[in-house]
Amino acid sequence: MHKLLVICGPTGAGKTALALELAQKYKGEIVSADSRQVYKSMDVGTGKDLPKGAEYKASGIKNSGYYELDAIKIWGYDLIEPNQEFSVANYARFSKPVIEDILKAGKLPILVGGTGLYIKGIVDGIPTVVVPQNKHLRKNLSQKTTDELFEILAQQDTVKAASLNVSDRKNPRRLIRAIEVSLWRLKGGREKRLFDFKFRTLFIGLSAPKEYLFKKIEARVEERVQKGVEEEIRKLLERGLDWKDQAMSSLGYRQWKGYFEGTETKEKAVSEWKSEEKKYAKRQITWFKKDKRINWFDITGPKWQESVEKLVKKWYSNADAQKS
Repeated sequence: MHKLLVICGPTGAGKTALALELAQKYKGEIVSADSRQVYKSMDVGTGKDLPKGAEYKASGIKNSGYYELDAIKIWGYDLIEPNQEFSVANYARFSKPVIEDILKAGKLPILVGGTGLYIKGIVDGIPTVVVPQNKHLRKNLSQKTTDELFEILAQQDTVKAASLNVSDRKNPRRLIRAIEVSLWRLKGGREKRLFDFKFRTLFIGLSAPKEYLFKKIEARVEERVQKGVEEEIRKLLERGLDWKDQAMSSLGYRQWKGYFEGTETKEKAVSEWKSEEKKYAKRQITWFKKDKRINWFDITGPKWQESVEKLVKKWYSNADAQKS
């Protein structure tokens, strides 16, 4: 059975740095699982933690390239243009041939990121990813309020509607997708797993006390401001990007809308960004804490990295022993 190492947790926990260290020791290749970092030309606001000296290279896989540093490949960055949309289905279709390529090379795939749905799509499979987009339906629903969308969903699929949390009920994109899936089922559509690998998986989760994590998040936001996120957004707008585009509505970008329209100060934009990053981190923690397979490590604790390496070594060795 193939091995898969997953490193997950909230934003700012140091997942990429740990992944690079483990990739060196276990002949690994990194696959990013971050919904914000798939966009080209959006490097600063998304916080792409690319090591200095990493070089982008084309691959033999359609629409996929990778960054390379010290012979370690990092996949999953810069997959699409910022005016394109991207979903968990797109991510599954991208990652399947990439992980196949890593396994054929005898390397260890290391899935790294904070987008829980992407990770779930690879490890457990999400049958609804095969449900195609219904552009006509989406256009008809695009002008409806979230209350109206929820009512439509409740009429089509009461179970799904009842399962949505408060955040999902206020998210028009998720509600429209839920209606789309429900209608597809009603018309006889069949679901299946797009990603059908069987893995011996080890989950590593990085955590920290809330106060410590929030300070790191604030520092990371300030760093991105210093690195020029304002100029990055200005260039995107000059290229014709609209605030309604999926990429521009993502965290780290949409908070600047008022500033660029002249209705808010820069300080207000940065403050809102910090606040939303903290809320996002809390949502990530809530998502991942539900998965009992994750082995958690507090990054403020003594020798936590040694503990991680010890667990990975044991898992890696046992997996090899059971394979032979």
